Amino acid sequence: MEELYTLEKEVGRGSYVAIKRLPCSKPECIELYLQEIWAMRATAKNHVNVIALHSCLLQTGPRTLKPLTAGKLPGQLVESVLKGSVAKASPPHQRNHSQSCVRRRSTSVSAPLYCVALWVVMEYCDGGDLNHFLLSRLPDNQNNHAVVRQLCSAVAFLHSLGITHRDLKPDNVLVCVTSKGPVVKVADFGLSKMSPGVSEGELTRQHFSSTCGSDFYMAPEVWGGLTYTAQADIFSLGAMFWAVLERITFVEEGTTQEQLGAYVWKGRSGRLVPLGEALWENAELQLSIPIKFRRAPPLPPPPGPATCTLLLDMLAADPDARPTATQLEARVSCALEEDSH
Repeated sequence: MEELYTLEKEVGRGSYVAIKRLPCSKPECIELYLQEIWAMRATAKNHVNVIALHSCLLQTGPRTLKPLTAGKLPGQLVESVLKGSVAKASPPHQRNHSQSCVRRRSTSVSAPLYCVALWVVMEYCDGGDLNHFLLSRLPDNQNNHAVVRQLCSAVAFLHSLGITHRDLKPDNVLVCVTSKGPVVKVADFGLSKMSPGVSEGELTRQHFSSTCGSDFYMAPEVWGGLTYTAQADIFSLGAMFWAVLERITFVEEGTTQEQLGAYVWKGRSGRLVPLGEALWENAELQLSIPIKFRRAPPLPPPPGPATCTLLLDMLAADPDARPTATQLEARVSCALEEDSH
């Protein structure tokens, strides 16, 4: 699917933060910006595997920036500025209860401030995205297993807060390189949906209707234009995990960049069909995990039986047959442990 954000330029990069500037000239992008801010504010730096938002700044002029603290982002102010304008309040000494003063005050309010851009200051990840990190290195089961465990933990955390990501894919997972191994961070919440105060059980029954996501990671129900739940995130994780554990890659049409992603072959044409599309067309399709066809080395050892069973459950055509995020977190640990013996 086409890019939904326009990143005009990389403003700066330091040892600890990354900064991106999101222009506010396109109305269709405004809701995406707000979704990302609200979701990142809700996580409030409380999980090591979710990207941390340090601060936001609203640019209202060539040299005018209004800082907004990450933990105290005034939602109404952000919304009003990004969707058009915000008026400065009158000074306190002008406020009284007389009718004449009310009229006078209404004429003294300054002109609305135009919002040029939103500046987002986030945690900096030196390993790039998950595609770059894994595909620039030889296969390493220890790294692969760490990635799988950490992503399960991150999504369980998000679902516990009532956040459905809706666009989980390797490009939206960033990596910090540490002496103890990779630390992954789920990022890019522009398509996420928040359901505050909703338990995980309720979240799996809350339906969304807008079709969004990226082709090779979209669940079959999303492909088919049906309503869907947070269980679509579990399918996306399954597609990612299968690709990570077996180093399955593809080159998307119109590009030359190799990407992690699982798929099925379509007849003699050799067309790569995303898993979600294939399962939407045929819900009885039997996925072959581990894959059987020959591929060029280097390749990691295939996943063990317990992990294969879990992947098949995550990639079930029926959303209700997939484990919840909490169940998945526990099952992944058990499966990887069982297959290690």
